Amino acid sequence: MSPWELLLYAISKMKSISYILVALHALAIIASCSCGTESGRGNVSEANGKGLCRYAEYFEIAEAKDEGGVCGYCIITVSPYGGKRDTVRLHKPIERIVCLSSTHVACLAEIGADSVVCAVSGMRYLSNPSVRRRYAMTENSQLQNGASPVYDIGYDNSLDYERILLLKPDLVTAYSVSAAEPQHVAKLRSLGVPVLLLHDHLEEHPLARAEYIRLFGALAGRAEIADSMFLSIRDRYLSQVCYKPGYRKKVMLNVPYADAWYIPGGDNYMSRLIHDAGGEVLGAARGTGKSGVISIEKAYSLSQQADLWLNPGHCRSRKELSDMHQLFPAFGPLARALPIYNNTLRMTPGGGNDFWESGAVRPDIVLEDLCHIMSGSHDGKLQYFLSLD
Repeated sequence: MSPWELLLYAISKMKSISYILVALHALAIIASCSCGTESGRGNVSEANGKGLCRYAEYFEIAEAKDEGGVCGYCIITVSPYGGKRDTVRLHKPIERIVCLSSTHVACLAEIGADSVVCAVSGMRYLSNPSVRRRYAMTENSQLQNGASPVYDIGYDNSLDYERILLLKPDLVTAYSVSAAEPQHVAKLRSLGVPVLLLHDHLEEHPLARAEYIRLFGALAGRAEIADSMFLSIRDRYLSQVCYKPGYRKKVMLNVPYADAWYIPGGDNYMSRLIHDAGGEVLGAARGTGKSGVISIEKAYSLSQQADLWLNPGHCRSRKELSDMHQLFPAFGPLARALPIYNNTLRMTPGGGNDFWESGAVRPDIVLEDLCHIMSGSHDGKLQYFLSLD
């Protein structure tokens, strides 16, 4: 597929403006991408389109070719906050990476490449057992069998920049929660540390978040493994989607946060998972992924229609949930002893939740859990959800 065919294909998909921006930027990058040397010698003749994403909207991968064949990748990310772009040109697989998001560690782990992780942000929140084990061995000076050290480099503006510079990472993967570039990312760039801003947490389709294993596959030299893994996850996910017409289980979702009860829009990540499992989020606005805020009184009214309650904060028992608010004992699922489940089955001692780590990479397993919950047939074999009974 030529660059122009790549662009035309992207436009024909019309997934979003961000998607087209990625394709347009890819053409510019492909035209300038260098192969094999830092000086940029070697002309790229085409991108074969193999990495064209089917679900993710905020990144793209292009294979850069010269006369000798494939010589690397161009990875482009586009921020949903105004379209700002990040680009990484790869000549060889990365050997050391700093991950500021635990989900990025999960992407690497899924393709068997988490050994390249040399530092993370907030070890106590990380679920990945392999990286946690290497961290413990590093702290106790007990590294064995050629295992490489891994460090906790802190958070945001309190990052340990000296440690990062000493590690000399090939790349730092980061994320942003606003249009402004995070101060710690700007600081890293000013120090000459290569940074790639990712926006996986803002992708609304569950398979879009899983597709980021393809990005990490390109980074780690495991593109074919990542492609195969993603296709397996995709096929397993789609095979479980509930397409049956008729009644959908009415789902009460969340609890108040700082006196505001947020209900995700119908196109939101969690709403899509619930819909694909045969449910419907009560109060969710259709045609948008943006969350709305409802009052406790409105939530009480909606709860009377509910067949079950999902993700009630950090509660792990009905009593704990009932004690959270004076009105909660009268809410439908509590008053009528209906099912209540929380996505907190795999919590770390430090408060991290593997649902947002490995669960983001394996939506097929999350969907399987939800399908069992909707049908009432899980027999205690859930992998991410905890029954409050």
